[in-house]
Amino acid sequence: MNRIHTLFNKKKDRVLSIYFTAGFPRLEDTLSIMEAIESAGADIIEIGVPYSDPIADGPTIQDSNQIALENGMSLKKLFSQLEGFRDKVQLPVVLMGYLNPIIQYGMEDFCAKCESLGIDGLILPDLPMQQYLDEFKGIFEKHGLSNTFLISPQTSESRIREIDQHSDGFIYMVSSHSITGAKSGISEEQIAYFQRVKEMKLKNPRLIGFGISDADSFQTASEYSNGAIIGSAFIKILKESKNLKTDIKKYIQSVIQ
Repeated sequence: MNRIHTLFNKKKDRVLSIYFTAGFPRLEDTLSIMEAIESAGADIIEIGVPYSDPIADGPTIQDSNQIALENGMSLKKLFSQLEGFRDKVQLPVVLMGYLNPIIQYGMEDFCAKCESLGIDGLILPDLPMQQYLDEFKGIFEKHGLSNTFLISPQTSESRIREIDQHSDGFIYMVSSHSITGAKSGISEEQIAYFQRVKEMKLKNPRLIGFGISDADSFQTASEYSNGAIIGSAFIKILKESKNLKTDIKKYIQSVIQ
């Protein structure tokens, strides 16, 4: 069992995953942000690998990707920053990225590197299910990496059950059919979708993302799933921060209060 499985075996609700873009706001902030997220009381760290065309992401995260790339962040640079991070960070760590730079790096080499560093899982929004099953599932399993697929309100029940069958970490429930950070608050329509998926009794834990930003939206999401993922709202905190450690702690504790 990797750290993701261990976490969900111990904690069934109000699991908080925090996303940030590697190399943002400054190139060398990656490890200090990870340490601050852990000490503040979050449960999972999701590190975004900057990419020039992050299709699932809204303006806030797109902007952070652009700044990170301009700062000089790359996959190889991120891996060098993560050398030895397990001496300081115990939380499950997931890398979120897009397929192109990973294919260029080499999927086998990429997964082997993740394993050697202590990465627990991957979220690759543009990885088709069939390609994963045909080409990559064995590689992921060989290196102990869980793979997380995304579902949305438009995903059919049969597709959700197929994703559940082929997942072994958690399912990322996109709260609305839109890009990240596009809306605030949770609508009745979204709650109906959360309830529908909850009633499917899936085998994998579910985390709700997109539009989760504060204690209220985190609490609502947690009533219908195992917890939530916060990205855009956290990126805004990083962008405006004058003291990352203090501001990260203050923000995360305001969410999980």
